[in-house]
Amino acid sequence: MESPISYYSTNRNISLEGRPGFKKLVSFKEALIVDLKGKAFPQVAFEVLKKFLENEIGLKGLQSMVKDAYNFPVPLINLKDNRHMLNLGQGPTASFKDFAAQVMARLMEYLRPKDKEITILVATSGDTGSAVGEAFRSLKGFKVYILYPKDEVSQIQKKTLDCIGNNVGALAVDGKFDDCQKLVKSAFADSELDKLNLTSANSINIGRILPQITYYFYAYAQAAKDGEEIIFSVPSGNFGNAFGCELARMMGIPIKKIIIAVNENDAFPKFLETGKYAKVSPSKNCLSNAMNVGNPSNLARFFDIYGGNLDKEGIVHKIPDLKEMSNNLFSASMDDGQTMKAMKEAFENENLILEPHGAVAFAGLNKYLASHYHDGMGDGDAPSIFLETANPGKFPEIVENVLRQKPALPKSLRKMLLRRPNVQCIPNSYEKLKAILLMDHGNH
Repeated sequence: MESPISYYSTNRNISLEGRPGFKKLVSFKEALIVDLKGKAFPQVAFEVLKKFLENEIGLKGLQSMVKDAYNFPVPLINLKDNRHMLNLGQGPTASFKDFAAQVMARLMEYLRPKDKEITILVATSGDTGSAVGEAFRSLKGFKVYILYPKDEVSQIQKKTLDCIGNNVGALAVDGKFDDCQKLVKSAFADSELDKLNLTSANSINIGRILPQITYYFYAYAQAAKDGEEIIFSVPSGNFGNAFGCELARMMGIPIKKIIIAVNENDAFPKFLETGKYAKVSPSKNCLSNAMNVGNPSNLARFFDIYGGNLDKEGIVHKIPDLKEMSNNLFSASMDDGQTMKAMKEAFENENLILEPHGAVAFAGLNKYLASHYHDGMGDGDAPSIFLETANPGKFPEIVENVLRQKPALPKSLRKMLLRRPNVQCIPNSYEKLKAILLMDHGNH
């Protein structure tokens, strides 16, 4: 069998900016990661996404889309003990969901058959809906419906969901996020709605997952030395963000551990511990409301990668390789008390104002390091990164109550709130949802 091709740097014998030349022979995937060091985020995103989309879109078109979509900063904040925070809340709706939604909207606009109107259904537990709605707002050929649990989103989230407007309508459901998700899945299974050309912008759509790979490459290139292992802690509800991290690991980032940090909806950490999966039904309402998911859709993808099978109802048909899964993944559950404690610790020790989702990731990282290393500081050199997935200004009541600090509302959200609301309150009824969809289609 022939040896694989290796790559070397033409600057291996030259010192650049005080750093010695890179002298190692590396594989293709390592060469890609080395090449990303020092590049701006849109450049990194383009290099990663072209591996998947070059044949569909073309390099020039893709590069233009990515540059247009990612016109906001992606700060990596250096903390103590080689820890870092990746701040993903700087986009147009102040949430990490913007990374996927902005690119996805441009891709779907490019790929849409010109003679077809597309109907997009989105179930949201908080930030997904506003990110998707804002990305598709005013795009011709698209009609968007956002379903959210009326009593389980923050006041700011509700206002931004209701005020997107134009071709985007909000449906406030008398139920939980899992109910919203079930309504969306029922619509996709209904042949009478085929004429609506339904598609999803939830993380069940792979177009939502691919852009979420990009910032793991960017963070690694910023924080790690060449070839160094790294730890990521990801706040998780529907597991799309965590699955993006898993795909980044499979593409070549030397990730030592992916920490899947959840709130009290703890089906996955219990599964890793016991080998038995039981969805949390009904899902529990926690401060980190965007993660109030009792049966994560993307867990089926994790099961599949590790040789198992999990259906959409949460029934296990084949157990995955638990040993291999546990080698790569660690999962921990935080209740609201632990979440608030983490917010206080981050503020007191690192001068960070975290909202509840980022605090769950911060606590998950601390829990992993404390349980795996005697001093709780990791293994000395290995960097660790936790994700802050929203701007604290989206959760002013919680932040002010816990930290006695009043976070400013991001400018982009202040502009959204000036729009006229476009919302309907509906029961947890598929027949009602179907009636609305068909009526709107008939009036079009």
